Amino acid sequence: MPDEQHLIETKVSSEVVYRGHFLEVRQDRVALPDGSQAGREYIIHPGAVVIVPILDDGRLVLERQYRYPLQQVLLEFPAGKLDPGESRRTAAMRELAEETGYRAREWARAGILHNAAAYSDEFIEIWFARGLVPGERRLDDGELIDLCLMTEEELDALAAAGALTDAKTLIGLQWLQKWRSGRWPLDWQTLEPAQG
Repeated sequence: MPDEQHLIETKVSSEVVYRGHFLEVRQDRVALPDGSQAGREYIIHPGAVVIVPILDDGRLVLERQYRYPLQQVLLEFPAGKLDPGESRRTAAMRELAEETGYRAREWARAGILHNAAAYSDEFIEIWFARGLVPGERRLDDGELIDLCLMTEEELDALAAAGALTDAKTLIGLQWLQKWRSGRWPLDWQTLEPAQG
């Protein structure tokens, strides 16, 4: 492991400048390794999960959802934030069921991505689900989501054309391709799907 001490910043002070429903914005002063100080503004986030759901025929379950900050509809894998005290696997199982209606017999944890490390502590844990059993969706109030089924090739073509821009979905697609090629292993665990 390389020596990283010359890169480490140390917090001098911290102030909460905004606290919302689930996000918090902080403004810190940090001491830099050269002795000077700088300001850091960032968002505190509870963390999230993204699920790559694979149907028995190999197609993928995706969602189309309007994302207000971008003022556009994005194509995404199912995902959502962690509830307080909730395990990451439980969150993945809950989000898949709520947003798509599917429950899965097999689950595999892939890894974690940091989608906005320059201004947020948010992490998104990547999960794979297969052995899908359809059920009833239970969307949150105000949540409007269209489901769509796509092949890996169709999704890859959208990525190549620049039409797939959601970071967690692009990374989920990459992980799927690496796993299917035998380069990135997944440790699948069999679970009984919860009844909807």
